[in-house]
Amino acid sequence: MSAIINKGWRVVAAGTAINLALGVLYAWSIFKGAIKASIEKGGAGAFQWDLASINDPYAVCCLTFAFAMIMAGKCQDRIGPARTALIGGILVGCGFGLMALSSSYLAWVLGFGILSGAGFGFGYSAATPPALKWFSPSKTGLIAGIVVAGFGLAPVYIAPLSSWLIGAFGIRMSMLLLGIGFTVAVCSLSFILANPPQGYVPSEPDNPGPVAKLNALKPVVNATVSEILRSYKFYVLWVAFFIGSGAGLMVIGSVAGLAKSSMGPMAFVAVAIMAVGNAGGRVVAGVLSDKIGRRATLFIMLSLQALMMFAAMSVVNSGSALLLVLLATFIGFNYGSNLCLFPSFAKDYWGTKNYGLNYGALFTAWGVGGFVMGKVSEMLNAQPGGLAKSFMLAGTLLAAGAAMTIFLAELKPAAEGEEAPSQWKEFWAEFMLGARVFAGFEEEKIRISFADQLSLQGSEVTADHMNDLFDDAPRVQIKTLVSGTISE
Repeated sequence: MSAIINKGWRVVAAGTAINLALGVLYAWSIFKGAIKASIEKGGAGAFQWDLASINDPYAVCCLTFAFAMIMAGKCQDRIGPARTALIGGILVGCGFGLMALSSSYLAWVLGFGILSGAGFGFGYSAATPPALKWFSPSKTGLIAGIVVAGFGLAPVYIAPLSSWLIGAFGIRMSMLLLGIGFTVAVCSLSFILANPPQGYVPSEPDNPGPVAKLNALKPVVNATVSEILRSYKFYVLWVAFFIGSGAGLMVIGSVAGLAKSSMGPMAFVAVAIMAVGNAGGRVVAGVLSDKIGRRATLFIMLSLQALMMFAAMSVVNSGSALLLVLLATFIGFNYGSNLCLFPSFAKDYWGTKNYGLNYGALFTAWGVGGFVMGKVSEMLNAQPGGLAKSFMLAGTLLAAGAAMTIFLAELKPAAEGEEAPSQWKEFWAEFMLGARVFAGFEEEKIRISFADQLSLQGSEVTADHMNDLFDDAPRVQIKTLVSGTISE
C-alpha cells in the first residue's frame, strides 16, 4: 500500500484563506456607515431605509450564519468539505450580486442577511473540521486557532478595501466587485479541502502535553447530536458561547460608528486593528488551551472580556482615538478566543465523526447571541445613556458566563470520610495547577480517579509515572485533567 501523503498544512492554509474571504461579515460597520451616509444625504439613488433598521441585515446574517452551520455541518460530514465550501462560495456570490442590483431594504436583508449568511455558514463549517483531522489532539487548539484566525483577520484588508471601493465606485458597484472576488477565491480554494483517508493516524510529538495525553487514554467518543443534546455540558457551553459571542458582536458591528467621532474618515483603522486582535485571540487562546486546558482558558477570556466592557463605559466617552483603538483591540482579542475554544471543546467532548453537525448545533449560540445582543443594544442605545447601559449589561453577562465555566469541571468521587466533592474547588485546583505548569514552576500533572478496586483514587501523578500506574491497573476511569478536558 502506498504511503499516505500528509496534506494537513495545505488544508490548513486553504481553510484559513477561505475564512479570510468570508470574514467580510466583520466589515459590516463600514457598509453600515456608507448606508447611513446615503440615507442622510438623500437624493436620487440614495438608500431609503429607516435608520432604526440599518443594522437588520447584519443581525439576520449572524442568525442565518449560525443556523446554516447545522445543515452545513451535516453536509460536511456526508459529502465532504470541498463540496460544502463550494456551495458556500456560490451562495456568497449570489448574495452580494443581489445587493449590487438594488439598494432596497428587502434586497439587502435577503442578499446579506440570508444568502451571504448561509454562504458564510457553509464555507466556515467546511474549513476547520478537515484541518483538525489531519493533526494530533496535541495541536487541536493551535490548528483551530490558525484556521478561524483567517475569519477574524479579514477586516484588516477588507475594511480599507471596502472604504476605497465605496469612495471610488459607490456602494452597489463595490458589492458587485467584492462578490466576484469572494466567489472566485472561495470556490477555487474549496478543491484543496480534503479529509484524511480512512485509517489515517496522525503522528504524535514526543511530548504532546497533558491535554493530548488524557485524550489518548480515554476511549474514543463519537457522539451523535441527539446524545450531546442530552448532556448538561452542551447547555453550559451553549450559554457561555451565547454570552461571549453576543457581547463581542455587539461591539464589532458598531466599532466604526464609535470611532468616527474621534477618527473621522480613518475610522476603518479601528476596524482593521480590532481584527488583528480578533485573529490574535484565536491563535493565542488555542495555544494556551493546549497548555493549561480549555476550561481555564475560557474562564480567563470571559473574565477579561467582562473587564473590557466595564472599561468601555469610560473610554467611549473620552474622545481619545488611542484608547478606543486599544479597547477595540482587546475586545476583539477576547471575542476571537471564543471562536477557537468552542470548536476545540466540541472535538474534545464529542469526537470527530459527527463533528460538523455537533459543532453546528453548538454554533447556533453564536448567531442567537449576536442577534439578541444586537437588538437589545439598539433598544438601549435609543435611550439617554444607552451606550453605557449596553456595556454594563454585556459586562455583567460575561462575568456570569465566566462563573458558569466552573460547572464544566469534573468531580472525582469522594472517598469514605472525605468531604463531598465541590465543582468550585475542583475547578480552582485545576486552574491553579495549570497556571503553575504554564509558568514552569511545576511539572505537568494529570489528576485521575481510579476505579474502586484501586487505592490511588484522586491521586496526582506525573507523566513519567503514567505507564507504570496503568500497567498495574486492570480498569481505569479517567475523571479529570488539570490542564485539559474530557467528556462525561
